[in-house]
Amino acid sequence: MADTTATATPEATTTEDGIRRRDFLDIAAVSAAGIGGLAVVYPLVSQMAPSKDVLAASTTEVDVSGIEPGQAIKAVFRKQPLFVKRLTAAEIEAANATSTGSLRDPESLADRTKEGNEDILVTMGVCTHLGCVPLGAAEGEVKGEYGGYFCPCHGSHYDTAGRIRKGPAPTNLEVPEYEFTSDTVIQVG
Repeated sequence: MADTTATATPEATTTEDGIRRRDFLDIAAVSAAGIGGLAVVYPLVSQMAPSKDVLAASTTEVDVSGIEPGQAIKAVFRKQPLFVKRLTAAEIEAANATSTGSLRDPESLADRTKEGNEDILVTMGVCTHLGCVPLGAAEGEVKGEYGGYFCPCHGSHYDTAGRIRKGPAPTNLEVPEYEFTSDTVIQVG
C-alpha cells in the first residue's frame, strides 16, 4: 500500500516569490546584531566629541565697525590674543611698496587680507619666535621700527602688515582663518 503521509520538501517551504523561512530568519538575526553593535559603538564614539565649552571657544566674532583707520583692537581666540587692525591708506601703501623678495617670510598684504577688505588685518597676537605677545595693538604702545608690532621679549619687529622684518622671529604673525559674516562683523575660526 502506498504511504499517504506527505513529507515536506524544500520546495514546499518556499513561498510563491521564492523566499524561504530560513532567509527571513537570517535577515532578522543580522539586523538584530547590527542594531546591537551600533548600540555598543555609538556611546564610545560620541564620548570623543568635543564638549560644548570647547565648541563655543572654536570661533570668535569681532565687530569691526568701531575700529578707526590706524586703530587696532585686541580680542581673544582659542585663549590666545587676536589683533584686528584697520590700516590707513599710508600703511597700505607702505606695505604694498615693500618688495616681497626682501622679506624673510615673503607674503604680500593681499595674501594676508581678504579681497574687498584690504584695510582690515587680522593676526594672532603671538610672536612666532617664542610665543610672547607683541606690543603695538593698543594706543601708545611701541610699534617697532616698521610701524607694526614689536615683541619686547627678544626684539622682533613686524611691519604694518604683521610681516617679520627684524629680529629672531622666523615667520610672520599668523593670520587665522576668518571670514566676513556681514560688512561689519568677522568670524574667526
